[in-house]
Amino acid sequence: MKPGIVTLLVIGLTATAALAQTNAPTAGKITYEGMRQIDRSQMRMVINGQEVRPGSAGAPDAPEGLPETISFTQKLVFSGSMAKEERDRQQGPMMFRRQMGDGVPDGNGASAGGGERPNRPRGDMRMNFPFEQQTYLDLANKQRIDVLTVKKDSVTTIYRTDRPMPAATDWQTSDKTKKIAGYICHKATATHRKMPYTIWYTTDLPFTYSPVADLTPPQGVVLLIESDTESYKATGVMTESVAEASVQPPKEAKVVSAEEMEQIRRKGMADFRQRMMQNMPFQRND
Repeated sequence: MKPGIVTLLVIGLTATAALAQTNAPTAGKITYEGMRQIDRSQMRMVINGQEVRPGSAGAPDAPEGLPETISFTQKLVFSGSMAKEERDRQQGPMMFRRQMGDGVPDGNGASAGGGERPNRPRGDMRMNFPFEQQTYLDLANKQRIDVLTVKKDSVTTIYRTDRPMPAATDWQTSDKTKKIAGYICHKATATHRKMPYTIWYTTDLPFTYSPVADLTPPQGVVLLIESDTESYKATGVMTESVAEASVQPPKEAKVVSAEEMEQIRRKGMADFRQRMMQNMPFQRND
């Protein structure tokens, strides 16, 4: 092939890539369908205000019929240089159990002496978390902005912490490609939590993002992630009008460090458990 023809081919490919970037949506929504295997070793129950593992000493086994996996939807809503993650709430509330003074879990209908206790209120109680968490993204500067809204009595306090998008470890690219949600994607592999992952990402969108933060590519948007324990697959990339204000973190949020944010979460959960124990129905039928 003559040198002039090679030059023309290179120019043609560059022009095609530039055209794809020009036609890429600057506002819209990416919808992911997710699946995650339940790790029972990480499950916790709260009994009398104390977190315990199911099946450990003094704790009941995990509830029967618990599914092996959970399915959920995650969306990225973007407009210009900002974006916001939206997650469904299928993971549900936490379960708590209060135990009777004689060591018998309230609600099981049996006393320490073996007699029946009819019409006993159940001791299990389901309550939502005491705070809301949201993630915003500064796409231009590759920053993740975690926002925590804490509600206590009639007071609402909002905190935020900023951190760079993490880089995937052991990132290995491949020459394999396939189309996902209408976009040509490139294959890569990486390690996350000591497990191998397969990632498919496109460079035809004008920003960098991954639904799993620790699997963010050097450049591009991840549209498919697969491993033995979880998966994320983009089912659509919709071009639509998005109000810029809707993807901006609250202006009144107080900036704190990541360590301070974690302390706020822990304190919120401790206060929540205490309120739960005070409000849980409790009745002795002696």
